[in-house]
Amino acid sequence: MKKQPERLFGNGTMQYRPLGNTGASISALGFGAFKIGRNQQIKYSKAYELPDDATTERLLNSVLDLGINHIDTAPAYGISEERIGQFLAHRRSEFLLSTKIGETFENGASTYDYSRDSLEASLERSLKRLKTDVLDIVLIHSNGDDETIQNETDTVELLQSFQQAGKIRWIGLSGKTPAGATAALDWADVLMLEYHLEDRSHAAVIQTAAEQGIGVIVKKGLASGHLPAADAISFVLRNPGVSNLVVGGLNLDHIRTNWETAAAVAISPAA
Repeated sequence: MKKQPERLFGNGTMQYRPLGNTGASISALGFGAFKIGRNQQIKYSKAYELPDDATTERLLNSVLDLGINHIDTAPAYGISEERIGQFLAHRRSEFLLSTKIGETFENGASTYDYSRDSLEASLERSLKRLKTDVLDIVLIHSNGDDETIQNETDTVELLQSFQQAGKIRWIGLSGKTPAGATAALDWADVLMLEYHLEDRSHAAVIQTAAEQGIGVIVKKGLASGHLPAADAISFVLRNPGVSNLVVGGLNLDHIRTNWETAAAVAISPAA
C-alpha cells in the first residue's frame, strides 16, 4: 500500500495512526461502506435509498481523495463488496480494505454460518468481488457468541490458513462482548469493537490490546447515528489505544466534516 503522508495540524495531531504492530499506517477515520450496499433490516434511525452507480463511484473516490485510507465492508453489507471492487479496484494500492466472514445478507435476510466450507467460499467470493489478490484485514463477523465461535468452530484456523497462504494480511474479530475480545487477544492482529460515550464496556480491552500491539478499530462510535458526530468522534479518538474509528454515510459534506473533526482530535493519555 502506498505510504500515507504525515499530515500535521495546529495541535500536532496526525491523521494517521499505527495499526498495532502490523506496520500499517491507518487513517484515524475509516469509511464504513454499509450504506452503499444495503438498506434493509437496518438499525439506523432514518431510512435511505441506495445510491446509484454514478453517485457511489463519486462518493468512494472522494473518500480516498480526502485522505481516508481505510474502507470497511462485509458480505453482510449487501452489494457493498461488489461496488468497492467495481469503483476502486484501480486505486487498490491507496487504501486498507477490511471485510468479514461468518455473516451474509441475501434475499432480505441475514444468516450466520461458521462451517469451514461456508467460510472458505465466503473468502473466495470476497476476493473476487473486491477484485483483489489480497485482503488486508478479515474479521470474524460475530453473531454475539464470540467465545463459542473462536473455541468450537474452525473459523480462527481457517483465517490463519488464508493468512499463511498470503491471501489475508491481518486477521481478527469483530465481536460484541468484552470477553470475546479478550479471548481474541491470543491470536488476533486486529480487533473491531463497539466503544462510545454510552458504552465504555470495552475500555479495558482496548488498553490491553494496545499494550500487546494489537490494532483496535472502533465500530458504532456514533451509536448508529444516535450521538452527535463531533462529540462522539472526539471521545473515541482521544483514547490512545484506538487506531481507527469507522463511520459510514452517504453525504460527502458530512464525511468531510467528520474527517476534519478526526484530524483535530488531540490524544489524551487519560482517555
